[in-house]
Amino acid sequence: MGISRLSTEARQRRSSEMRAFLRSRRARVMPADVGMPAGEGRRTPGLRREEVAVLAGVGVSWYTWLEQGRDINVSADVLDAIARVLRLEPAEREHLYLLAGLNPPQAAPSERQVPDAVRRLLEGWLPRPAYVIDRHWNVLALNRAAEIVFQCNEHDHNCLVSFFTNARYRAAVVNWHDAARAMIGLFRADAARYPDDPEFGRLAADMCAASPAFAEIWAELPVGGPTHGTKALEIPGLGTLTFEATTLPLPELPGHRLSLHTPAPGTGTEALLERLVVVSDPGSANTAA
Repeated sequence: MGISRLSTEARQRRSSEMRAFLRSRRARVMPADVGMPAGEGRRTPGLRREEVAVLAGVGVSWYTWLEQGRDINVSADVLDAIARVLRLEPAEREHLYLLAGLNPPQAAPSERQVPDAVRRLLEGWLPRPAYVIDRHWNVLALNRAAEIVFQCNEHDHNCLVSFFTNARYRAAVVNWHDAARAMIGLFRADAARYPDDPEFGRLAADMCAASPAFAEIWAELPVGGPTHGTKALEIPGLGTLTFEATTLPLPELPGHRLSLHTPAPGTGTEALLERLVVVSDPGSANTAA
């Protein structure tokens, strides 16, 4: 949303926050940090406005107006230059974009490993299924319950591919076509968030070639879907497992999401799930369902 579309009160609030934010970030960067002499007569710590302007390659008046939160034209290149000078962390850079009325650029795919704390959370979620996927829906971490219920693992597994090509899993999903349409809608929405990432197009093309069902639904152009919903699976010899599913972003891992599944109340799923997880041997996790 642009600044001009905000109410007067919202513009004033944003201007005040921009002023406080940039001043605080200037104050923590010492001249020596950017190769400048400290000089004399500094009344406050950190860089002066003129120094930030020079280092960022912008006019002193323009930077002053930005720090004052005035309604001026701002470009992404200039904000990036200021972010570099002030040594902003990714979250701070995103905050600067929002204060300036611009949409923050999408972060690059994270190459970091799933933190041990998140892996402990997955294990602590047992006997309920939980897993972590990246922006391309590749499974990066999961607990044993997810392996058993969703027939997946961390080795070359992709949720989208499995959903449409694993015949046994497809047979287990209740109302598969509705679930498939919702899944494709979510995947298309994800692809739109990363227009410069060719992996989404490649994956969609591969899926259209591998799955007529995917190709048919993809051609209908469904977009979006809930981040909270219900999943039901019919497990042979056990019964129906019904879960309330919640997907949460992992800010420290751009594009990654944590998916938590909770037994739906009144369905008997919790008792069935405990039986399934406890009696299943880890070596047969991928065939237990």
